[in-house]
Amino acid sequence: MQPTEILIEEHRVIQRVLTALEKAASRLSRGEEVYLRFFNGTSTLIHGFTDNYHHKKEEQILVPVLVANGMPRDKDPVAAMLAEHEEGRQLAHRLKLATERFQSGDISARDQVVLSALAYVSLVRRHITNEEANLFPLVEKIVPPDRQAEMLEAFAQFEQKEHGSEVREKYYGMADRLMQECLR
Repeated sequence: MQPTEILIEEHRVIQRVLTALEKAASRLSRGEEVYLRFFNGTSTLIHGFTDNYHHKKEEQILVPVLVANGMPRDKDPVAAMLAEHEEGRQLAHRLKLATERFQSGDISARDQVVLSALAYVSLVRRHITNEEANLFPLVEKIVPPDRQAEMLEAFAQFEQKEHGSEVREKYYGMADRLMQECLR
């Protein structure tokens, strides 16, 4: 398996959660009942899996390898990827705060939950498309096979050191539960 294949597999998990988040936000915008704990779970997954697991692997492992192989950090596509990660963090934080306000009884926060959720979904969908169409093919092109093998090992070490061996099962299971919760 190639490093980009692992990242693409993780994208599929993230995309499932985006679909669930979009459905829940749409239902909430129509005034339908939504299991509000869903938004807490989504925030937990976004923070734990998308940002502190997936994006950190890209930022701490993929980017240094790209830079070492001649790709500038401060120009696209690397600069765009990093900027989108930061924008995603800001939107996820807004969603978390709006959800907390809404759950504490501030009905006016409902619209902010919806807007933040839909903005996050839109950004991350574009981001995944950009990575898979533009950045990942460059990885395959400019990173030699021995460096890709080193990246795989670095991914495994990152997973074990930072998150433990059950991290994938934990977050993949959480994504499945969120998909089910958004259907309530």
